[in-house]
Amino acid sequence: MKHFNSFIEKLTARLKEPLPGRVAHEKMASESRLKFKMPSPNERTRESAVLILFYPSENQIFLPLILRPEYDGVHGGQMAFPGGRAEKEDENLIRTAMREAQEEIGVRLTDVKVLGQLTKLFIPPSNFYVQPVIGYINHKPDFYPDPREVDKVVEIPLSEITNPQIISRKTLNVRGVEVDAPFYNIQEHTVWGATAMMISELLIIIEATK
Repeated sequence: MKHFNSFIEKLTARLKEPLPGRVAHEKMASESRLKFKMPSPNERTRESAVLILFYPSENQIFLPLILRPEYDGVHGGQMAFPGGRAEKEDENLIRTAMREAQEEIGVRLTDVKVLGQLTKLFIPPSNFYVQPVIGYINHKPDFYPDPREVDKVVEIPLSEITNPQIISRKTLNVRGVEVDAPFYNIQEHTVWGATAMMISELLIIIEATK
């Protein structure tokens, strides 16, 4: 627990400094995103947020990703952080991230303490402008995934996600279109796209706390 508390303290301090943003995102961006001029947020863009949640378990630090169910949508069957679009009742995007995490994986809002935020990231295929929010819980939470939104919760040790050997590259078939992209191979799951770009920024920040 002492190690976890020290990690949270250092991460909190680093999140108050300037974020790496685009430089970090480009490390895990697809070839098409780097090669072509991407559209910018527009009047139809939907604000959304995800929660990156740290917690201690078995003398390690963990964070959960979710596997989306297979469905006929842009992000069907993909790995992601819990999250979703902002609703009118959300006073801000931190609240959006917290509410969505509670709805999708059953995390109690009262247990989560917010540390800060990463750089917002625009996702052209879904026209979402996503705010990653970082929080923590002082104990291992019980997960109650919503089967409509989550196929399963994948608990990932920080030691695994910080291992550079999990980074690879391949051609992905996305709704009939071939996309060349870097990805994280996490517990035999391909983590790519916006989620990988967020992880890239997170890892640079974590590295700076050592």
